[in-house]
Amino acid sequence: MDKSIIPVVAAAIEKDGKIFCAQRGVGKDLEGFWEFPGGKIEQGETPQQALEREIREEFGAQIEVRSYVNEASYEYSFGTVVMQTYRARLVSGELTLLEHKDSCWLFPGELKTLQWAPVDREAVEILAQ
Repeated sequence: MDKSIIPVVAAAIEKDGKIFCAQRGVGKDLEGFWEFPGGKIEQGETPQQALEREIREEFGAQIEVRSYVNEASYEYSFGTVVMQTYRARLVSGELTLLEHKDSCWLFPGELKTLQWAPVDREAVEILAQ
């Protein structure tokens, strides 16, 4: 069976030396796993535009995408997620949890203490250094 490729973007939002981590909400795929927030890239969007829109929609905040971290892919039961992660910074607003059940700000060295969604783990390795 041919599963779909799902292009997504994620933001490692940095503030005061810490990185924002979000826990997936109840009833979502991978419920309870931690992730860098983001979502699907819509038709005609650049990865940066998609990321800015997703953070606005999911957290009610404005970010500035800064630099590329990595691209990773992981084959889930529902399809293969190909995720590009970017470093970003908060420009305005607070990160309000509209779709996630929990969040925290961690120093890079603390990132590996969480149970990350598989596709996020490669970015965690890079950012934790």
